[in-house]
Amino acid sequence: MVGVGLRSPHISQFVEQKPDIGWLEVHSENYFNPASTARQQLRHLAGHYPISCHGIGLSLGSADPLSREHLVQLKQLVDDIEPFAVSDHLSWSSVDGQFFNDLLPLPYTEDALAHFCHKVDQVQDFLGRQMLIENPSSYLSFAHSEIPEWEFLREVQQRTGCGLLLDLNNIYVSAFNHGFDCNNYIAALDPSTVKEIHLAGFTVKQFDDGEIWIDTHSKPVSEPVWQLYRQWLQLHGNTPTLIEWDLDIPELPVLLAEADKATTIMMQEAKDGQISIP
Repeated sequence: MVGVGLRSPHISQFVEQKPDIGWLEVHSENYFNPASTARQQLRHLAGHYPISCHGIGLSLGSADPLSREHLVQLKQLVDDIEPFAVSDHLSWSSVDGQFFNDLLPLPYTEDALAHFCHKVDQVQDFLGRQMLIENPSSYLSFAHSEIPEWEFLREVQQRTGCGLLLDLNNIYVSAFNHGFDCNNYIAALDPSTVKEIHLAGFTVKQFDDGEIWIDTHSKPVSEPVWQLYRQWLQLHGNTPTLIEWDLDIPELPVLLAEADKATTIMMQEAKDGQISIP
């Protein structure tokens, strides 16, 4: 099952035309107001498509306590829309209640692990359901980190019982920036805990002393990331898959064509006897 991120330029087309797509993912915080037009449109679309709620504002890795107001609004949205998945990020974004416009990396230490797990437990207890945690893209690392990111993520899953949202583009970008092997990262995770896959495009930034790859979600999926996706399907079978495109958003047919490519790859693997399609 392949879906796309529902972004504002395309909402009216989805409401009016109901294009053929497996599911839609929304950024939860954009739909918190129960009286908003956006929430009304989402209620309508939830009658036609499975919905996944993907959060960017819990700031699970921050030293700040969880915002009860945010949790209440999230639970109201979840109870209203009944999404098949609720997710957020292995990151932090706030200090003393002030938010950065970014998802920032954690120091991978035992203290940070215990703190992050406690936050995930709090959210799952409040919502009364499992949430998914997405692996980040990153460009710098903390010198005092003592746990590889993939082991940290695996421990979060094992300690809290959360599911994983595996962003293959994030792994590919971070692997270049930090010099690790994508396959080692993926192999360290329990595939049965991966409930959703993200695919997106990235941007290469050139500097005098080299280059860095940025997870901009502003381009088509790169061929190496498609190849990682093929490998995932061959090894672990069909997993709900999302095409993300958040900047330089194209016309809807371009986005749907990326989703069709993912579907074609999935069907080809099924034809070759690698996976089954439900």
